[in-house]
Amino acid sequence: MKYENLFTPVKIGSVTIKNRFALAPMGPLGLADAEGGFNQRGIDYYTERAKGGTGLIITGVTFSDCKVEVTSMPNCPNSTYNPVHFVRTSKEMTERVHAYGSKIFLMMSAGFGRVTIPTNLGEFPPVAPSAIPHRWLDKMCRPLTVEEIKSIVKSFGDGAHNAKRGGFDGVEIHAVHEGYLLDQFAISMFNLRNDEYGGSLENRLRFAKEVVEEIKARCGEDFPVALRFSLKSMIKDWREGALPGEEFEEKGRDIGEGLEAARLLVQYGYDALDTDVGTYDAWWWNHPPMYQKKGLYRPYCKLVKEAVDVPVLCAGRMDNPEMASEAIEQGECDIISLGRPLLADPDYVNKLRSQRGREIRPCISCQEGCMGRIQEYSMINCAVNPQAARERVTSYEPILSPKKVMIVGGGVAGCEAARVLALRGHKPELFEKGDRLGGNLIPGGAPDFKEDDIALANWYQTQMEILNVPLHMNTEVTREDVLAGGYDTVIIATGSKPKVFSLGDDEHVYTAVDVLLKEKDCGETTAVIGGGLVGCELALWLAEQGKKVTLIEALPKLLAVNGPLCHANKDMLEKLVPYEGVDVMTGAKVTKHQDGKLSVTVSGEEKEVACDSVILAVGYQEEDSLYKQLEFDIPEIYLLGDAKKVSNIMYGIWDAFEVANHI
Repeated sequence: MKYENLFTPVKIGSVTIKNRFALAPMGPLGLADAEGGFNQRGIDYYTERAKGGTGLIITGVTFSDCKVEVTSMPNCPNSTYNPVHFVRTSKEMTERVHAYGSKIFLMMSAGFGRVTIPTNLGEFPPVAPSAIPHRWLDKMCRPLTVEEIKSIVKSFGDGAHNAKRGGFDGVEIHAVHEGYLLDQFAISMFNLRNDEYGGSLENRLRFAKEVVEEIKARCGEDFPVALRFSLKSMIKDWREGALPGEEFEEKGRDIGEGLEAARLLVQYGYDALDTDVGTYDAWWWNHPPMYQKKGLYRPYCKLVKEAVDVPVLCAGRMDNPEMASEAIEQGECDIISLGRPLLADPDYVNKLRSQRGREIRPCISCQEGCMGRIQEYSMINCAVNPQAARERVTSYEPILSPKKVMIVGGGVAGCEAARVLALRGHKPELFEKGDRLGGNLIPGGAPDFKEDDIALANWYQTQMEILNVPLHMNTEVTREDVLAGGYDTVIIATGSKPKVFSLGDDEHVYTAVDVLLKEKDCGETTAVIGGGLVGCELALWLAEQGKKVTLIEALPKLLAVNGPLCHANKDMLEKLVPYEGVDVMTGAKVTKHQDGKLSVTVSGEEKEVACDSVILAVGYQEEDSLYKQLEFDIPEIYLLGDAKKVSNIMYGIWDAFEVANHI
């Protein structure tokens, strides 16, 4: 069998896991009830990933402390808030997970400390090892007392005991990783204490040591305790992270101390290290956007693997099975953790095992539905999978009789509508004026770092083939075509077109789409007008090709409107643009382009930018003309995607799913 080494058993402590795949822990926002138990959404969500073949399910972060770090709980499950209720809801979930031969660990947190997301902080001051600045707010943190540390340690024992009663096979501790509270104690930059919890590395790890000792004492030596662990912090300074390849002085934990810490933590009793790099000050490492390379943690996991004798888990854009198999084969890790890929497709493992890899729906690392929604709305979802964490409420609706449905437009909205309609038993037909499905995924996926946009377009093509959806390519539909077709329902998903305006010499003024599709050559020097997501990614892509790029934005900063929802994506892109040599002009207004020079006004001062071309990346305009011609002639007609309102991939897919699932 291909990738056979990914389907061999592996042990963490006394627990045998059937394959080498784990669901990486992700914030379970929206998956808890008001009493700190798992709600039905949470139970369905984790069970669905077990049903999909994942060997080890690791829940998102849960709490056991109810006294020290008081947040706007309960946003997440809590194993001691109402123990009877927690055990009852956990048991319902773990029994269902075990039915599929999967194991499940509860992730338990010591707290967030200085990195608590403001929306979850409530009215209480943030805590930390010492009086240090909060990550997000202009506040100083309150140092924990020794008594409070002891209280948190005891709560771990109580919580792990309840987890064991609730059927969990082990726990994973959150975390000497990413700058959370235990990690703040472990890193000298954050830990300025002069008691037994500060100073030497052993003292800074004492909190983590006491946690595992307490759990083992309460639950037995054969109850596995894994640890989320970051080998290196990637901190340049407070709230300043390093970029890939950047030379900098590490202010947090560096590799040498990280390896020493790994050996000590295993000596203390941890049964596995779930390894990555980064902190909240360098958030794009722990939550890698598409601008980070795939498998970015592999070299760090290998160093840890060579230093300890317990299993090492590796996440970080590991969705390529060739890469995953190679990582196991080369001894870089023992288990592949998939977080966002299992949001995108809970059946990833079973599809891979049954040689149906091309049917796996790809994660595009946009973080719109996951990290972005977690930080803004305290809920976890997925941009490309509308059913993630909503499995029951978005289950496919049965139909009484099939309808003949015409779909005009083969972008994500049209393709998603066709997919859902065909799965439910309707008879969709899709019409696309171009020669390829995917719409704006195709130009958007032109940069190397956006390869998964193309993978998503290809996935939709595969779905159309599997579901036998009739495709009419290179077909521009007219009002007469629609009216003559005898369709029960019509969906218009005709997308959008780039906004353009004249600058005088328009012969060398192109749209971003023109350049991304290589229909126009921008020359060696170019000016990109528009510092939104498209403009920034285009400028970055051109700079990586060696072009001299000037990026011009009318607003005071890049990505000021409609940028990525997740700070990891937004902050990394904003820093990458100048790092790669792009000249940035903000608060700037372009006036004309003539004789190879672009006139720009910045703060009242006239400037000229020499350029071979000008590229417009100033947004898109809805293409809804066909809908307007038909809206009063078709009894059941829907407008979807960018044709309805220019937005992002997530809402194109989500709206299409919602409508198509209820026709």
